[in-house]
Amino acid sequence: MGGGSLGQGIRGTPFSKLASLCAELEGTSGRREKVRLLGEFLRGLGDREAIPAISLLSGRALRGSGLRALGVGFRTIQRAMERAGRGQAALLGGSPTISEVFEALREAASASGEGSMGRRERLLAGLLGRMGPIERGYFVRMLLGETRIGVVEGMALEAIALAAGVDARAAKRAYALLGDLGEVARRALGAGAEGLWGIDITPFRPILPMLADVASDPASALAEHGGKSALEFKLDGARVQIHKRGDAIRIYSRRLSDVTDSLPDVVDLASSGICPEEAVLDGEVVAIGGDGRPLPFQTLMERFKRVHDVGRMIERIPLRLFLFDAIFVNGQSLIDRPYERRREILEECCSRDLLVERAIASGAAEVESFLKRAMEEGHEGIVAKSLHGPYSPGTRSRDWLKIKPSRTLDLAIVAAEWGHGRRSGWLSNYHLAARDPRTGGFSIVGKTFKGLTDEEFEEMTKRLLGDRISESGRVVKVKPSVVVEVAFDEVQRSPVYASGFALRFARIIRVRDDKDPSECDTLDRIEEIYEEQLKRKGRPNP
Repeated sequence: MGGGSLGQGIRGTPFSKLASLCAELEGTSGRREKVRLLGEFLRGLGDREAIPAISLLSGRALRGSGLRALGVGFRTIQRAMERAGRGQAALLGGSPTISEVFEALREAASASGEGSMGRRERLLAGLLGRMGPIERGYFVRMLLGETRIGVVEGMALEAIALAAGVDARAAKRAYALLGDLGEVARRALGAGAEGLWGIDITPFRPILPMLADVASDPASALAEHGGKSALEFKLDGARVQIHKRGDAIRIYSRRLSDVTDSLPDVVDLASSGICPEEAVLDGEVVAIGGDGRPLPFQTLMERFKRVHDVGRMIERIPLRLFLFDAIFVNGQSLIDRPYERRREILEECCSRDLLVERAIASGAAEVESFLKRAMEEGHEGIVAKSLHGPYSPGTRSRDWLKIKPSRTLDLAIVAAEWGHGRRSGWLSNYHLAARDPRTGGFSIVGKTFKGLTDEEFEEMTKRLLGDRISESGRVVKVKPSVVVEVAFDEVQRSPVYASGFALRFARIIRVRDDKDPSECDTLDRIEEIYEEQLKRKGRPNP
């Protein structure tokens, strides 16, 4: 396949056609119709245009996308627009093609050293100077990560399959093994089903990790797994995928970014502890305090994202590597093998001190005991795993079930944001606030759009609009009259919120119509929870 028409001619498809598609998608609410529009557009592209087009549409133009990858701020974009408006950027006639836009963004992202910001500005101005108003609008929104046209991964994969005339399962499997929508589109449009089904695991090409679902209690987890589960500590760390071939080792994050250079001590642990010539292993890195106990996730992130002065940070925040699954060993993919066999292979190919703690349980009391141990040692909870389940890349599977004690707080909604995509027309992403006993007011400690059904979103929108105080952009401030019970994983220190705290993975459990805002939990209570956490956790070296 590949090499369609769509009027692109020899130069390629104009970016203006992509902008028109964005406008059409933004004005379409139905998923099926969005898939049809996107599929028809992709069908008309050459396979070489597939990566630029799907990357720009999905907000992943720079693999990590947005301003962080491009290295520019809003002010730089403004200056580029001003320069384009003065006519200083008119380099070549005619609208740029999709590929020209994509390559210019990649060139801008790779610019470094003295004068790099000016070069980025000139490249952006050069593109903007060749665009009409609609093109400019969507291009800037792509730069800001605010495209809001509702092209999510599942929808994009359906559209790719439709465009290439292949089974959607082939596209989904290929994405799990490639982790790159644009590459899936290129292969589908270029080689069809054969190009997708032929993809296999290979070192240094990370795959999407398998994810765990949630169990309500130990008994239900055991029941799902036929009465017996493998139990592992659920570590409060950062997911990593270790790839090894010979002496070469690369480390990839949960989002498939290469983080090897930030983790030289983890590379050393993998080099000395992993035996096979070739391996792809799944695991987690955890920050460890002076007393040997795990440090809070927030402390780990200081280390995980560090690219400068890594040596000093290794002393302050040392890391441990824990492995819990074998994905590929010495030329053999293991994802279709049962968990029990993968664990045996893992134990054969790496040092015991790299293995995550594990037990086999067939009764709820055993699960409770293991959970208690995990919590006492400073971990987040446990994961119950089916002994017979495969490794399912990119899937949140009931073969893995998280079990952890849940904490909840009663908080007031003090603002909400207009949703987009499926939540378009509803107020969602609720700003959650605790009572401040010192001022008598409310202070924000987090945001969430998780936990409500479509009907509840609709009803909540009506309630909040009735309490509206003001509106600015997408944010509607409201009187703190609605109380919600919120579950969360952890309290973190926050430089963003004036409260000084933020809830990690907050989600609404229920609306507390039985509670008045004056009965909400206080900042003092949140600080108590934070201090309780520190008693179970270690503290970083000074």
